[in-house]
Amino acid sequence: MVHDNDAKDKLAGKSLPVGRYSLGKLGRFHKGSGISKSELADTGIPCLRYAEIYTTYGNTIYELRSRVSAEIASKAFAIEHGDIIFAGSGETQEDIGKATAYLGEGKAVVGSDTVILRGHGQDPSFLAHALSTDDAIRQKGCLGKGQSIVHIHAPDLSKIEVWLAPMAEQRWIAGLLQTWDEAIQKYGKLRAAKQQRLDVLRSGLLFGSLRLDRKRANWRPRRLSEVTFELSDRNTDLALGREMVMGVTNSRGIVPMREHSVAKDISRYKRLPSRAFAYNPMRINVGSIAMNEGETDVLVSPDYVAFACKTDGLEPDYLNHLRKTQWWAHYITSGGSGSVRQRTYYDDLAALHLPLPGLDEQRRIVNLLNAARSDLDATERMVASVTRQKRGLMQKLLTGQWRVSMGA
Repeated sequence: MVHDNDAKDKLAGKSLPVGRYSLGKLGRFHKGSGISKSELADTGIPCLRYAEIYTTYGNTIYELRSRVSAEIASKAFAIEHGDIIFAGSGETQEDIGKATAYLGEGKAVVGSDTVILRGHGQDPSFLAHALSTDDAIRQKGCLGKGQSIVHIHAPDLSKIEVWLAPMAEQRWIAGLLQTWDEAIQKYGKLRAAKQQRLDVLRSGLLFGSLRLDRKRANWRPRRLSEVTFELSDRNTDLALGREMVMGVTNSRGIVPMREHSVAKDISRYKRLPSRAFAYNPMRINVGSIAMNEGETDVLVSPDYVAFACKTDGLEPDYLNHLRKTQWWAHYITSGGSGSVRQRTYYDDLAALHLPLPGLDEQRRIVNLLNAARSDLDATERMVASVTRQKRGLMQKLLTGQWRVSMGA
């Protein structure tokens, strides 16, 4: 989607020679204010919170989803069509100073921990995309301050340099990238629909409200301790090397541990067989538990809890799907007794009562759920592929490596 002519004319204020320019030379910076998450409302004035810049939106925003009352909006910073809005803090390098162009119309406001660039005189979509290239991300990463949470402010952002093309070329590039954005958005909606389908199937099949044979039966609840056992084998013979040390994340499951995080002595690290589970007892409440889906043993931290399923009682894939339900999350958060746990060890987890059918039905349920998950995975790979295509174009078109001929 490209701006209408009136909007284009308003924004085409600076005709600059082709080259690199610092943001401080292009426009004025403003600081966002107000709006906490608790102040959001179902109706009212459209608003943008800093976290939504990297959790909800891409490089352009045509319509804001959140709302606040007129009273709250009066205390926030009003944004205008064409503003570039930066997240003032973030945890990852991509999040630090992530930029988006506001292309909506009508009254809207932005909250605190944001920085707004106004009066830049460039195509806002082009500029926001240019601020998401690898080079711009690197610059913002170097200028940000902090450790676990990194902050970046207007004086830092004013030093960021971007390559600028003539206005006509900027608009052409912005329109091309918008085509990729629309494709990513459509695949994203398809991914969300398939995730919802998988969640509904898990909820129905794993708790008996949806039966494959249409027969209703009461499943005898069984303690997790009846169908699993704790693992304690260590890497004492050093049969597995440092490259096999893994960490557990709540979003990507089991992933290679960063080298600087691995202890010099890996003999105490626990061995985790294929299809066994591991988790950090301090972080299981945020979902940091995963199954080793590889075919070989790996190593996990000696501080982790590791356990496996008994072959005559529980299919590992069944538990792997069960742990992704709201029912599981509620138990882990409450500790099964209403009190929030700071640490959850194996004995704590083993006290969980599972709604468990027989092995044959477990396997049939797993086959159906795995098929739905594979379909979801295929769509996620498509989203990733189209996103990589867009990033490849960005690196060429937004840095001047590829130029667009605008002649007749």
